Amino acid sequence: MAETVAKYSATGRRKTSVARVTLTPGTGKWIVNKKAPDIYFGNEATLHYIQQPMKLTDTLVKFDLSARLTGGGIVGQAGALRHAISRALQVSDISLRAVLKASGCMTRDSRMKERKKYGQPGARKRFQFSKR
Repeated sequence: MAETVAKYSATGRRKTSVARVTLTPGTGKWIVNKKAPDIYFGNEATLHYIQQPMKLTDTLVKFDLSARLTGGGIVGQAGALRHAISRALQVSDISLRAVLKASGCMTRDSRMKERKKYGQPGARKRFQFSKR
């Protein structure tokens, strides 16, 4: 009979980006949208940002990560990925929650673009006022 491997899945969001992550026990191999994360993000600071939850919990080489990112831009997707990784780590081991929550990794960044209102050109901008 085939042996089942534990998989931990979670979803993270930021702005209009959504990240779906699957963690499987392994050696620390990362795949983001069928690419290596350094090729996909291309920025060292962004790589450190997305690795923060796994570095805090010392699980960087314990899990293989597969992520599918949609929507938004690179920074929004990085924030969503960080959120999803944190949630998946919490599913794998509930005792990691305290460390992740204290560092701010469990909090969803809820800042989104404000919608445009009718009767004006943007969300806040008004048409020029003319008294006469």
